[in-house]
Amino acid sequence: MKKLTILFFMLTAFVFMAEAQLNIDHFIRVGRTRISIGNYTGAIEYFNIVIEFKPYLAEAYLYRGIAKHSLEDYRGAIEDYNKAIEIKPYYPMAYNNRGMAYHNLHRYDKAIEDYNRALEFDPDDEAIYNNRGIAKLALRDIKGAIADYDRSLEINPKSTHALMARSNAKIVSGDVMGAIKDLNQVIIIRPHYAAAYLNRGLARFELNDYASALRDYDQSIKFDATNALAFNNRGIVKHKLEDYTSAIMDYDMAVQLNPEIASAYFNRAMAKEILGRPGYETDYQIAAQLNPQYDFSNRKINAEQLAQQQQQKGNQQGNTQKNNQKDDQKQQQTAADQTAQASNQNNQAVDYAAAQKQKDAREEEERDAERRRRHSRMDLIVEETREIPEESTQTPEEEDIQLQDKNIVIDLQPLFIISAFEKNAVDYNRFQYYNVAIDDLNVKNNYNPILSITNKPVDAYKAIFENFILYFNEKIAVQDNAHNHLSRGIFYSLTGKYSAAIEDLDKAIQEDEKLAVSYFCRANSRYKMHEQMELVANGQENVSIALNKTGNKASGDDVSLDYRQILDDYEITLFLNPKFFFGYYNRAYIKLRLGEYKSAVEDLNQAIRLEPKFAEAYFNRGLTKIYLDDVEGGAIDLSRAGELGIEGAYNIIKRYCN
Repeated sequence: MKKLTILFFMLTAFVFMAEAQLNIDHFIRVGRTRISIGNYTGAIEYFNIVIEFKPYLAEAYLYRGIAKHSLEDYRGAIEDYNKAIEIKPYYPMAYNNRGMAYHNLHRYDKAIEDYNRALEFDPDDEAIYNNRGIAKLALRDIKGAIADYDRSLEINPKSTHALMARSNAKIVSGDVMGAIKDLNQVIIIRPHYAAAYLNRGLARFELNDYASALRDYDQSIKFDATNALAFNNRGIVKHKLEDYTSAIMDYDMAVQLNPEIASAYFNRAMAKEILGRPGYETDYQIAAQLNPQYDFSNRKINAEQLAQQQQQKGNQQGNTQKNNQKDDQKQQQTAADQTAQASNQNNQAVDYAAAQKQKDAREEEERDAERRRRHSRMDLIVEETREIPEESTQTPEEEDIQLQDKNIVIDLQPLFIISAFEKNAVDYNRFQYYNVAIDDLNVKNNYNPILSITNKPVDAYKAIFENFILYFNEKIAVQDNAHNHLSRGIFYSLTGKYSAAIEDLDKAIQEDEKLAVSYFCRANSRYKMHEQMELVANGQENVSIALNKTGNKASGDDVSLDYRQILDDYEITLFLNPKFFFGYYNRAYIKLRLGEYKSAVEDLNQAIRLEPKFAEAYFNRGLTKIYLDDVEGGAIDLSRAGELGIEGAYNIIKRYCN
């Protein structure tokens, strides 16, 4: 019987382990599916769960890295690929993907090193040769790039990616006919491939075959009417054919599709200027702002300044001669001759400068015209053909704007406050972190109301909070103690009655000066009251802390005093409860308002040490590091914040770190 019991437990354990394994496989499968449909942040959530339970599984890090890679969080992706390689050193896919991430950070040498390692373990993978070729081309190693594309095509002669990439290299090397031959082959294999027509149009343009180039751009636009570059390129061909009106229409479309395409503004300005249409000056200005290479105004020589410099030089020579005059008559005569000569040189310098001014102006006009002609061709950029790992299967019509491309307001994550929700209610968005201090309050309240800590908006719950104020009025009438005043003070603060909240919290502290949460809540109430006063004074709807601002550090002694009182309360909170990581986080937030960035980072460091999954602390520390010019450290922190659920971090990584 004893043996049967043992066997039963062994079978039960085996079934449990099998189910656990099945669940892990399910999470990986769902995560990969989410990558394929473009839900990258959702995929990261699933791989986080896998890593939590199986931190030794290399695939979980690889696929989480792919999700981050797709969000353009290249540094975060590299960290995950590093972990995958650490666990599984012979992992060609991880080396290949890490190489692509390094490429996106313009670290081409590192990318090539990874591609070399990947090829050691998988020498017949055409994609790796293709990727290495692209990295070599970026380093202007055209022969090496073509050799890699040739090897890729030996493995797969119908690889359109390799053919496209080789055509790019041939165009750069000047082998335009060879590029056209490759692109013809691509079009035979993929007759509806818009990028192939785009590139062939470029090649034919280089051969001055404008009619054929125009047909190719027409085809490219037919198969992909959302490509701004195709419209811009077609406009350039029409421009060359002196069909300026039609060219402007194409430039208009290019700008509409991509408002940041500098060359389209520049080309449109030239066409408008030729036709005498208004607005060309504005287009030149926009082009220069978007890309300094189109700003020709700062390259012109200031001829007047040149003349002044020449004149000053001549005067200095004359003064030197005068200062060296001797008492001897002969020496005086010599000095006089030299002075006259210097004066003559002076006049010659002025005459020379005037002539040089005219000459330079003519030459600059010619250079301007040549640069404009050259830039009208330079923007014919060949499409990047490097494959993105785990490419999305969505069609353009199904895809939303990528998360990292959305136009969001960049701001610090706000303060954490103590809030509440009704018993038996579930609100996971606000109830994020467990903390012993909050749980102690819930025990004393017999879990009604259930207190939580959050930095999410609570305005929608004001009616509920008003009821809790009435509830604690009754409790205080029966039992006037520190805990009940603390609880009522919390709800006064949540309903915006900050003066009443501070009065209750003062009483709680008088009755129990060791109740750390009371100081924390009083600091929060003081800040909220001060923020409300700022809103009234400034007539604004909200106050935010921008990356390039120092808050209210210089706005007066009264303001600094208010903030110092808040900091004092956080100081006491942390003295009484050194492990209360929200105290460090909130104190850092106030320090950022005072412009005390380095001290704020130290507080955020401590908050993260106490709670390694503190997403908001990583986010605020990342923003602060970027402001302090530590872009690399800021990007890593923001990547971690994104991994832990703050999706806006990926937008900031793309805009400020890549």
